[in-house]
Amino acid sequence: MKVLHRIDELRAALAGGPRPAFVPTMGNLHEGHLALVRQARAHGVPVVASIFVNRLQFAPHEDFDRYPRTLPRDAELLEGAGCDIVFAPDEAEMYPVLQGFKVQPPAALADILEGHFRPGFFTGVCTVVMKLFQIVQPGIALFGKKDYQQCIVVRNMVEQFNMPIQVIGGETVRADGGLALSSRNGYLSDAERTEAVALSAELQRVAQAVRGGRRDFADIEAAALQALRQRGWQPDYVAVRRRADLAQPQAAGEPLVVVAAARLGSTRLIDNLEI
Repeated sequence: MKVLHRIDELRAALAGGPRPAFVPTMGNLHEGHLALVRQARAHGVPVVASIFVNRLQFAPHEDFDRYPRTLPRDAELLEGAGCDIVFAPDEAEMYPVLQGFKVQPPAALADILEGHFRPGFFTGVCTVVMKLFQIVQPGIALFGKKDYQQCIVVRNMVEQFNMPIQVIGGETVRADGGLALSSRNGYLSDAERTEAVALSAELQRVAQAVRGGRRDFADIEAAALQALRQRGWQPDYVAVRRRADLAQPQAAGEPLVVVAAARLGSTRLIDNLEI
């Protein structure tokens, strides 16, 4: 496996070969990332994983500076999962000049849920993903479905820009008890990690109510928010939405998903469950 830091090195390494399968990450990897790499490996083409903590998707008050940078460990894990190339540029390589051009996703999708609580987040995501797609030129790109809204935003961007890339969502990998694996789980204390399973448990309760035929979504969501608050969480949202576009459900029989974000102590966790 090669660990490359420059765009010209990466392009030279990929020249003349098939278009790779690509797994973009911010590093500090866990089993969820490695599952995506193994899924990419099954396509029979070279696998490229990127590690880049993208400043554009962090608000000034968020955890950009303290986000863990663990490249040696990450590279070891990626090699074990079957990755061929790790692309780990620094900021000067990715943004050699001020990034004046940015990809602005539509507000109807990008300014709701995560976008409402993290203004500008999806502009940062789309801009860096567009740059990475131009650099790597993949035929396949894999994103974890834990970041459900991100998957939809990226898939729509690829479709609307007619990019010849198949975007695949990998299933959420969970620890014992149901906690969705996340790089930010490392911020949790032992007591918080024990409590953190309550988020996925609440999603299960919401999903069970909807599967049982309830359509009073606002009441179901309000009850879930209250249950989390009573346990000491600070929830941003619990919402039942359409899988296709995360809009409010309209008709019976639509495929739905329940999405949630909540802060436990100083750590913000997100999760979702398809219904």
